[in-house]
Amino acid sequence: MDNPARTAILRLMMHDTDIAIVGGGLNGPALALALARTGLSVTVIDALPETVRKNAAFDGRSYALALASTRLLAAIGIWDRVRDNAQPMLEIKVSDGRAGEGPSPFFMHFDHAEIEEGPMGHMLEDRFLRRAFLEAMADHPGITQIRDTVVAQQAEAQGASLTLASGDTVRTRLIVGSDGRASGTARRAGIRRTGWGYGQTALVAAIEHELPHNGIAHQFFMPPGPLAILPLPGNVSSIVWSESDQTAREFLALDDADFLKVLRPRFGDFLGDIRLRGKRYTYPLNLTLANSLVAPRVALIGDAAHGLHPIAGQGLNAGLRDVGALAQVIADARHRGEDFAAPDVLARYQQWRRFDTATLALVTDATNRLFSNDNPLLRLGRDLGMGALNAWPKLRRGFIREAAGLTGDLPDLMKG
Repeated sequence: MDNPARTAILRLMMHDTDIAIVGGGLNGPALALALARTGLSVTVIDALPETVRKNAAFDGRSYALALASTRLLAAIGIWDRVRDNAQPMLEIKVSDGRAGEGPSPFFMHFDHAEIEEGPMGHMLEDRFLRRAFLEAMADHPGITQIRDTVVAQQAEAQGASLTLASGDTVRTRLIVGSDGRASGTARRAGIRRTGWGYGQTALVAAIEHELPHNGIAHQFFMPPGPLAILPLPGNVSSIVWSESDQTAREFLALDDADFLKVLRPRFGDFLGDIRLRGKRYTYPLNLTLANSLVAPRVALIGDAAHGLHPIAGQGLNAGLRDVGALAQVIADARHRGEDFAAPDVLARYQQWRRFDTATLALVTDATNRLFSNDNPLLRLGRDLGMGALNAWPKLRRGFIREAAGLTGDLPDLMKG
């Protein structure tokens, strides 16, 4: 799509495709590659220009990819493109406390050595993953990319159509919405959403530090919200720091030196001296669940289906499970000679993913509410609970496998 002449030709064509995916972030391209490898023709419609997606500089935004997610990325040809830029997560330490006072003596410690499969996951910067998806889609003859905005959609008995801002029409058998928490695909399909805000905003940045992190991820719970310190290659970590909306606005407005002054009491000195690397970002935290994952000739994946609190870093991992499940449901339906976009087929996808995503949403919501307060009784209960869990090897191993994404009904693409 770097050739302007080719782009112009594609915009003038009438696109007929098996599956049209609306949204070109991460889950959409992952599904496109998973489906195209089975011989289906796929069109990905993305409103954001390719140059913006492909040429991103270092900005600290990164993802905690569970082991099951890296297996899916390997199966669709992405992992080999990004492996050298990924940082294995070898341990996770979870603690509770107040800024400037240090963590409670009761904590949870998860070590990858307690499972046989290897590291629980990897940290990977957003810029490397997005570029890999764009290059992989450009290399695949079964995938067409369109840079445009969808303004209307219509579902019929035998197919569906999308109207673009340019006036072009894309006819398809199935529309997949991968267009985020404010999904236009879901809205146009009449799918309502349930959710609420947390009164919290996440501050995201990259931090350089004096001492090595040794592949250890930290989650420090404080009354206003948690601070996640996530290892990246070298002596660099990504932070996701949740504060009240007002406090986050005040902290974002500080210059770098003053920002570090308020971060240091929360970050601690276990990694030595710290300094900012790159820009800082914020985004409001909320929970939003689509009331249905499917509609006639429509399926939702990723944040279009479920937008979660980042407290456990499971947003992208949940989306990739959607990708694996929907790709498998479609493949199985084709093998049986069924219309893969028929209501009964899409109902299988919804049945597979609905309970898992609802449960994950409730767990992240409850965890945030339990830890984001300074109630002394709740503080005592959660600290004792973490200490008891940490002392119980069998239960601790179960949590490690959960963090690695190895539990539940896994799609074939995630089984390795």
